[in-house]
Amino acid sequence: MALRAALAAVEPHGVRVELGVPRLDQALAGGLMRGALHEVFASPSHEASAAGFVAGLCGRLGGPLLWIRQDYAGLECGELTATGLFELGLDPARLLLLRVPDAADALKAASDALTCAALGAVVIEVMGSPKQLDLVAYRRLALAAGESGVTAVLLRQAATSSGIGGAETRWLVRAASSEDDINWGQPAFDVDLQRNRHGPAGHWVIQWSCDDGVFRPTDRGAVVSAPSDRPFAAPVAEASAA
Repeated sequence: MALRAALAAVEPHGVRVELGVPRLDQALAGGLMRGALHEVFASPSHEASAAGFVAGLCGRLGGPLLWIRQDYAGLECGELTATGLFELGLDPARLLLLRVPDAADALKAASDALTCAALGAVVIEVMGSPKQLDLVAYRRLALAAGESGVTAVLLRQAATSSGIGGAETRWLVRAASSEDDINWGQPAFDVDLQRNRHGPAGHWVIQWSCDDGVFRPTDRGAVVSAPSDRPFAAPVAEASAA
């Protein structure tokens, strides 16, 4: 109860960063909230796309980025490389990569790192559904992010999205066909916003622009309004993402 009260007392600062997709930013009440915990799930076999989406979010947030991942994550999901970040239009010099043996060490390192206000964001990449990642762990990460103003992004690889957790937003990400198949650095993402504490859930197909470091709408996007405290429902009608 004490942790719940502390979390309620330290609400996120309310500073938001526009992602670049008007209707998505509108659903997010102006953009992605800084100083909060956000959770991103990868669809099966789409781990690299989820990591790319997270890299884009952190690119929008700016500042130094600490990425914490388990030792074997590179074998399962692919390595993070300077070349890959550069092709996304992101400065590899911003990235600090920390490898840890297991989820318990990842969560401990994240809690410590979130006290450093000099960071722009901390990514905690966790494989599967470890027992350490319980409701208390979510609340501690959210509390630490709210106190320091450093954004925390929990990247869930090889895990099933569920309704538990205390994240500000929860996303499910898969790859989509790019509208620009010629130029590098223009990946597209099919994203479900499954939880949104301050707005509707919904579905979008968006594209990352490496030239200006922003997400762009595509003509294939769909958005469905839903209460943020209920499970996400599949779209029943398409609408423009612009």
